[in-house]
Amino acid sequence: MSTILVTGGAGFIGSHTCLLLLKKGYKLVVLDSLINSSEISLKRISEIVFNEVNNEKIKFIKGDIRDKNLLESIFNEAQLNDNKFDGVIHFAGLKAVGESVKYPLEYWDSNVNGSLTLFKVMDKYDCRTIVFSSSATVYDKTENNQFLNEKSKIYPSNPYGETKLAIEKILFNLFKSSSKWRIINLRYFNPIGAHESGLIGENPSGIPNNIFPFITQVGLKKIEHLEVFGNDWDTYDGTGVRDYIHVMDLAEGHIAALEYLFKSKKENININLGTGIGTSVFDLINIFKKVNNIDLPIKIVGRRDGDVGFVVANNTLAKSLLNWKPLLTLDDMCRDGWNWQKNNPNGFQD
Repeated sequence: MSTILVTGGAGFIGSHTCLLLLKKGYKLVVLDSLINSSEISLKRISEIVFNEVNNEKIKFIKGDIRDKNLLESIFNEAQLNDNKFDGVIHFAGLKAVGESVKYPLEYWDSNVNGSLTLFKVMDKYDCRTIVFSSSATVYDKTENNQFLNEKSKIYPSNPYGETKLAIEKILFNLFKSSSKWRIINLRYFNPIGAHESGLIGENPSGIPNNIFPFITQVGLKKIEHLEVFGNDWDTYDGTGVRDYIHVMDLAEGHIAALEYLFKSKKENININLGTGIGTSVFDLINIFKKVNNIDLPIKIVGRRDGDVGFVVANNTLAKSLLNWKPLLTLDDMCRDGWNWQKNNPNGFQD
């Protein structure tokens, strides 16, 4: 039975991936600072998978990946217990684009210095298989209406994207330096939805970073109306078009990436995880309203600085290389995301 270290595993995407890892029989050690997450998510995934809160297949450690002594103690303990890590899925890091513009030093310190510390300890303990949680923000999005593939121009437009690209470059350097590194950088597009149980889901602290939590909070009447940033884009209905992917399909992509690496000798691959389908803001709103039979007051406001009209993945590489494809629809995303939110109006604070 393989043992995986999951950094940031209590967060939105991390917790859904941990759920699937447990279902597939992996043993997990989850390291999370809980700055933007909750340990309750891990207790709930144990309930979903094992019908119990505490299970020996998942161990939680509260801590920061910048703490080298802590990381070394985690790797050393695993080695002493003859339970050496077979790989790492690295989610940990700050992830709000707007916040990264205000506090760039915090993002470079947390994301890049934290990753450097993790990679040093992995190398020391001979653990060189990693799936890294990257982002489509690394791409240059100035060319509208072009599907983005892994060879598209790279040009991050904010510090968050810059830190993701910097980490990808560090991993590439490691790959070039040693024949033992096996690396996949997964570039996410727009994860939404939640597990169908409604027990885990997105739990943003403070102001949400993307549209879907705003939609659900308008549905709860916590917010009076949903702001739509521009209806004059060069798209089929004038609103921005994005590639929304169900978080469970995204989690499946991590398992597929990890298991691909286990069969490989030496790899460094960048892979888009998206549906390859563009959905406008108006379409997303209308589908949410229809599926959940709920009204969503909207207000058209001006475009935001740095926004573009069209950001959609070409996901051909993921489908061909990983034998993965997204299976869940926008109806599923809207239904599952609302099911989570209405049953947990205050997230994990209920």
